[in-house]
Amino acid sequence: MPTTPRHIYTFKYDSHHHELCKLESRHLFNEELKDNLLFSNITVLPSISPFIKNRFQILLNFESYAELINAIKNQNIQEEDFKAEYLVLAGDETDYTERLKKLRDVGMSIEGEPDYYHPSIIYSICHFNNRWYFGILTKNDTSWHQHKQKPCSFSNSISMYIAKTLVSVASQGVGSRQLLDACCGVGTVMLEACYSQFNIDGCDISSTACEYTKENLAHYNYSAIVFPLDIQGLDKTYDAAIIDLPYNLYAYSDDAITSHIITSTANLTSRIVIVSLSNIQTIIETAGLQIVDFCTVEKRGTSKFTRNIWVCEK
Repeated sequence: MPTTPRHIYTFKYDSHHHELCKLESRHLFNEELKDNLLFSNITVLPSISPFIKNRFQILLNFESYAELINAIKNQNIQEEDFKAEYLVLAGDETDYTERLKKLRDVGMSIEGEPDYYHPSIIYSICHFNNRWYFGILTKNDTSWHQHKQKPCSFSNSISMYIAKTLVSVASQGVGSRQLLDACCGVGTVMLEACYSQFNIDGCDISSTACEYTKENLAHYNYSAIVFPLDIQGLDKTYDAAIIDLPYNLYAYSDDAITSHIITSTANLTSRIVIVSLSNIQTIIETAGLQIVDFCTVEKRGTSKFTRNIWVCEK
């Protein structure tokens, strides 16, 4: 009998982020989500992702609901300020009244006083493919949405959703990796990396952009180094880098500049995630990089265009 995975992850995303979510899933979990959920042995904090809604750590599982409740009682769990929640997964047709009844069963199986508003831990049950699960629920702490109010921004800046995904894909969820935002602009990527406690440096040839980045970082009390120089002048190596290439709006750009940025960054790291508006496959390959993954994402709003995201390795 196959071993039960450690976690169940649930996801939520808008339709135009579907491919972006799948890209992130491939690089965090080495597989794609299906029906907005994923079973995995890999432990990821939900809040590093814009799309992971919950992580359900599996403690017990049985085909029989009665066996599950009996097993919970036998655990002799003693926990003050706990909360019990029912996690509805795809295909679960248990109605609301029955879900409440089952939550009472769980609550009565745990010794301690519940706290429904500020719980210290959330215990949860769910039903999937004719099997009942009991575990610990960790939710995405959406306080990263506060970055919408950053003091400095450009109209063409990538969204927080894309920025968080770039950090997840570049780091592959490994918090100890040293990252570089090679064209940091106003620091949109750096804010998301700092929020998730990744180590990241920023670099931009525009001293004005670097000052904007520093102001945004300081606004949220984040600490990170920002280098106001051409990427070619940076003398440091990194585990991975992110390049949101100039859009030829606030800063002039052409193929030569794009090639210079990518080639210079490739001298500092063996893994790069690149965002571009045009097809830069030839430039990437000329820089000695292999494209290992790719997706597109549309920008929604008054001006619609498509961004390309290239995951590259040496």
